[in-house]
Amino acid sequence: MANGDTIVEHRLDTEGADPLMLAGVNDRNFHEVSRLFGVRVVMRGNHLVLSGELPTVERAAPVVQHMIELSRLRAPFDTPDIARFAEGVDALGADGIVHPDDEVRIALPGSRRVIVPKSDGQRTYINAIQNNDIVISIGPAGTGKTYLAVAAAVDALYKKRVKRIILARPAVEAGENLGFLPGDLQEKVDPYLRPLYDALEDMMPHERVRRALEDSTIEIAPLAYMRGRTLADAFVILDEAQNATRAQTKMFLTRLGLNSRVVITGDKTQIDLPRDADSGLLEIEEILGAIDGISIIYLDAKDVIRHRLVKDIIRAYAREDADEDEAASP
Repeated sequence: MANGDTIVEHRLDTEGADPLMLAGVNDRNFHEVSRLFGVRVVMRGNHLVLSGELPTVERAAPVVQHMIELSRLRAPFDTPDIARFAEGVDALGADGIVHPDDEVRIALPGSRRVIVPKSDGQRTYINAIQNNDIVISIGPAGTGKTYLAVAAAVDALYKKRVKRIILARPAVEAGENLGFLPGDLQEKVDPYLRPLYDALEDMMPHERVRRALEDSTIEIAPLAYMRGRTLADAFVILDEAQNATRAQTKMFLTRLGLNSRVVITGDKTQIDLPRDADSGLLEIEEILGAIDGISIIYLDAKDVIRHRLVKDIIRAYAREDADEDEAASP
């Protein structure tokens, strides 16, 4: 590292790294590093040179080193991932970034894809699913609650740890009156369940999804269909659980049979139930939090994996809600 009056340079060895993967299309990964840290990023032969004020270069160096390691392993990443790497460094220093060899990974052989957690919260979530019979994931939109649960379910099915996957959602309108929907009962509820189909089809070949639905290896159904059943040898996911009533949540949890896993996901800020109906998700922490074998995982804006503006939107609404609560308090 060479010192000037106020500017330093730090050289990082990039030998063996995929240059396009490292830099991104039109150098967008380098531009993102510059935007986040206020440093200049230049590729010189087999070295990447960071230049800027000492504190900013010291913050940027472990993030860029991690990008180089990922590029050597041909492990893809994008600009939102770089922001998450930076948050990990800010929170825990260089130890805030998990080395690729230490990552929790879910391999999906049918699609030749590997699902890797994008944040500490997601990593904790996947670990909880692997080590508990019931996991409750609470957090805002975009944190991967449903996607990672479906990935874990598909992984368990491929590895024959379960015989079937059951995906359920409460059929509650999200603040809109959808009116009369044509078709049979399944066609009427399919719009509510579409996000679950989307997640499945992103992880499994379309034809395999179709066959699995036809032979009931995979079942996607409204929560009401669960009443009276015993769900054995199954990976069961209840999505959008904030829209399940207390009675429905209890009913669902007591369906658990032998050799089954349950994941419940929900967002306490997006409850669409009528005002006179209590959300089962709001009570579940107090009622079940102390039971061994049940893990409650909280995700927040730091775990959002959608467009970077989603994280800012969630935080802006949270501030507005806090201001309203403060104004309403005596």
